[in-house]
Amino acid sequence: MIEYVKAWQCIGCGKIEAPQTCVGVCQDRKVELVYAHEHREALAGADARAREMETLLRQLAWTTPRDGEWARSYLALQARARQALAKAQLSSSRPDVPVRIIAVDAAGSRLG
Repeated sequence: MIEYVKAWQCIGCGKIEAPQTCVGVCQDRKVELVYAHEHREALAGADARAREMETLLRQLAWTTPRDGEWARSYLALQARARQALAKAQLSSSRPDVPVRIIAVDAAGSRLG
């Protein structure tokens, strides 16, 4: 569960403060915070990517190619998966993770 903390932020220096009633045993510790709107945006992006991946998995799990069409079906699923990964990388906050897209024909031969 996500716990939200209401706090005040200085418009000059950016200091964040959330005053509470002191019980006499307080210690200041460094914490990492994320703005709520940034958190919501990240969750929305993760949800969209999860839905897209679930769609691909559902297609893989429930699709039975016709006789003689296994290779073509596999390559089509592979192409969709590559597109989804490339799209996820573009919207990701991790541009350091490389994604390489290779175009292939129905026989699996590399194009270009």
